[in-house]
Amino acid sequence: MTTVPAAASDGIPRPGGEVVLRLEDATFGYGERPVLSHADLTVRRGEVVAVLGPNGSGKSTLVKGVLGLNELMSGRVEMFGVPREQFADRARLGYVPQRHTLSGSVRATAEEIVASGRLPRLGLLGRMRATDRQVVARALEVVGLADRAATEVSTLSGGQQRRVLIARALAGQPDVLLMDEPTAGVDAANQHVLADVLARLVAQGVTMVVVTHELGALARLLTRIVVVDAGRITFDGSPQRYAAERDLVHHEHDSHHHDSELEAELRTRAASLPQGPLDTRGGRRG
Repeated sequence: MTTVPAAASDGIPRPGGEVVLRLEDATFGYGERPVLSHADLTVRRGEVVAVLGPNGSGKSTLVKGVLGLNELMSGRVEMFGVPREQFADRARLGYVPQRHTLSGSVRATAEEIVASGRLPRLGLLGRMRATDRQVVARALEVVGLADRAATEVSTLSGGQQRRVLIARALAGQPDVLLMDEPTAGVDAANQHVLADVLARLVAQGVTMVVVTHELGALARLLTRIVVVDAGRITFDGSPQRYAAERDLVHHEHDSHHHDSELEAELRTRAASLPQGPLDTRGGRRG
C-alpha cells in the first residue's frame, strides 16, 4: 500500500503530489464509435475523485478506458508516468466492476472470491503462500467480512457481496482503486457501511476514482468531483466549487439529489472544524 498522505483538519488525507493517472485529450470508444471524447484528467496520489453524470454520459467508459477495457481512439493515457500500452504492473490498479451483486450461480466462498484478486501478484504458475493468505484475510477484515470468509457468496446480501468485490480488488494490494457504481443496488444502511470501509482505505493512502450517479454516504470522503455529460468532461473541481456552481454544471433533470447531499455534507464538515476555547458546540444533547 502507499504511504499515508498528510491529513487535513477534517481528517481526510490530501493528495501528496505524485501523478498516478493522466488522460490527455483522450477519446475512448468501441469500434469506430467514440463514447468519451477529448478528456483531460489528472489524478494525484491520495485523491478521492467522484465521477458523476447521467446514465450513458460516458463516465463508466472513462474508467474502462484507463484499464484498457475499451479502445483508446486518440490522445494519451498514462499510469504512474507510463503510457497505457506499456504499463505492465496491473496489480497496482484495483478494479471493482459495475454489477449489483455476484451471480447467484457462483459456487464459491467469500474467501475464494477474494483470493482470486491475488492472482496478479502470483503470476500464471504462482501458488498461494502463507503471506498471500494473510493478505486475503486482511482484505476481508478491512471490509468487515472476516467472520464470513467461509460463507458461500450466493447467500450474502447485496451489500455484503459488494464488499466482497472490494476485498477482491484489495487483495492485489493496489495503489489506485477504480470503482464503477459501488453503491448501486445497495440500501442506505449498507451504503454507509461501504463508506466506512472506503474511509479506512483512504486512511491507508489508497487513491480512488469512484464512478457514481449518487454521492450519498461517499460525499464525506471526496477531494474532487468530475462531471461527465454527453461524452465530455464538463466539470473538474473541488466539492465546494461543485456546490457553488451546480446550476451551471448539470442539466436540470440531473442536478437535484447530488447537490442536496453535498450541501449537507459541506455543512457537516464546517461544523466539525477545530474551534477555539471560547467557541461553543452547536447541536442538542440527547
